[in-house]
Amino acid sequence: MKTKLLTTTILVMAAMIIVQIINSEYYYHPEFGKSSYGVAYAYPPAVGILSDAENCIACHDDNGPWKDDSKTIIDILDKATKKSLKQPDGSFLIEAKRNEVINIITVIGRQAGDREISPYRNAFLYVDPTTIGTSSLSKFAPGWDVNLPMSCKITGDKLKGYEGAKITIVPSSIRPTDTAEDVELTLQAMLTKGDTKKGDASAGIANYFERKVKLKVTD
Repeated sequence: MKTKLLTTTILVMAAMIIVQIINSEYYYHPEFGKSSYGVAYAYPPAVGILSDAENCIACHDDNGPWKDDSKTIIDILDKATKKSLKQPDGSFLIEAKRNEVINIITVIGRQAGDREISPYRNAFLYVDPTTIGTSSLSKFAPGWDVNLPMSCKITGDKLKGYEGAKITIVPSSIRPTDTAEDVELTLQAMLTKGDTKKGDASAGIANYFERKVKLKVTD
């Protein structure tokens, strides 16, 4: 009797879950399309892991008011010293001894006094271009450990040196393992205003930017 009751309860709960899934609406990226199991759903920045797209504008329009680089903030800082890792050529250099943990802060936003509407949400993704189209779940450089290679965060963070700016700041830790080699990443960043519509990832206001990031093993 108890077994029958337990079985019935499980079946009822399973049926309720299935009905909820069928009737629910999700944000999704149309690039994934449909499979025999239905629609493949994802929400940024998870899309950066799951897709074979080369960059964000495979799904999103680059149609926002923040195209001018001069007022756009994209920086990588050493977390301890708050010193920028930007090089004279505009790229960023992250150096580490093998198995040494390097803590960085990724800063994205707009400068103080910007007359354009403020971005609401900033997203970024560190990508090793050689991993695009592979079966790897990580788009970060092979042989390098990282605890947070991406973020999608609402603006409003505060940081000394960026007073009045509309920014997001996100800390990450990077460590070259025994198999790590020197590599060049692409930091893909998007400033956005407003959420994308369900079923239409290109409906929001956004601007896309790229920066080169060089990872170097120093021993």
